[in-house]
Amino acid sequence: MTSSLPHQPPGRPLLAWLTAGLAGVVAPALAMLLLGDATATPPIARIAGPTLAVGLMGAGMIAAAIAGRLWVGIALALLTGAVLVWLAFALGMPRLANPLATGLAVIIASTSFAARGTLFARSAADKGWWIAVAVVAGEAAVVATAAATPDALPGWLLALLPAQWASMAIQSALTGPGTPAASAALFALGGTAAATLLVAHLWPRRWPYLIMFTTWLGFSALVWHQIG
Repeated sequence: MTSSLPHQPPGRPLLAWLTAGLAGVVAPALAMLLLGDATATPPIARIAGPTLAVGLMGAGMIAAAIAGRLWVGIALALLTGAVLVWLAFALGMPRLANPLATGLAVIIASTSFAARGTLFARSAADKGWWIAVAVVAGEAAVVATAAATPDALPGWLLALLPAQWASMAIQSALTGPGTPAASAALFALGGTAAATLLVAHLWPRRWPYLIMFTTWLGFSALVWHQIG
């Protein structure tokens, strides 16, 4: 599948890669450092899932949109995940409750975010990374709000966002046994990744977008059902 995905020419601005690093590693790491004091703020284990989800999204989606390669986004997202998990351990997060589930959630989320970045690269060429930055900023704001004040946003809105799906799945794997909502979130991430890659593969045909949006809405309904 990756061989048929678009490859954009080199020469992407340094600003784009700096933005990917900022969104993927620097900002989430600063959030962990600032919020990791369990005596003053929520313990690191409670914010690790949302922070890791935002980091994977920032690195995977923006990097794939810059490079035009799915594997680049996945690789940088996984590297980002490893760095952030190491930092969480350094800040006192206890041992993983379910390492295999955590690894699976990180891999699926990384692939899903990189798939979206690859589609942006195919559909918007050298402007695709700007779209990725805007999407990351918007979803990250919602995930951060949901983590800080869980009742501030309606459940139906959270059920629509892949970043929140990743947050749910990763947090559940990090700190305890899986839940139906977390399992639904993983299926949603995987299913939408496949649909997104189909659109990228068939571009510039537009009809596959109907499949992608139908898949997204269907899995959102599944997540919403499990949350409720």
